[in-house]
Amino acid sequence: MNPSQIYIAISIIVLGIISLLVLFVNKNNKDKKLTPLAGLAFGFILAGIIFGDDRLIGYSLIGVGVILAIIDMIKKLKSK
Repeated sequence: MNPSQIYIAISIIVLGIISLLVLFVNKNNKDKKLTPLAGLAFGFILAGIIFGDDRLIGYSLIGVGVILAIIDMIKKLKSK
């Protein structure tokens, strides 16, 4: 394995652990549930990390994920 593949694998594992911690720690708090749009953004960011070998595809997927996350944050702020 290349060092870059090792870094990608480690980052995926760390993101998975963080997402599991968020789900289990905030289990009782219903206001902080992950919305479908935020889940989609998270998936695009993970796909960008996985397909990071081709920079155009990787950065495009990460960019789409960030844009979706920003849209989700704006929707949450407007609904409050």
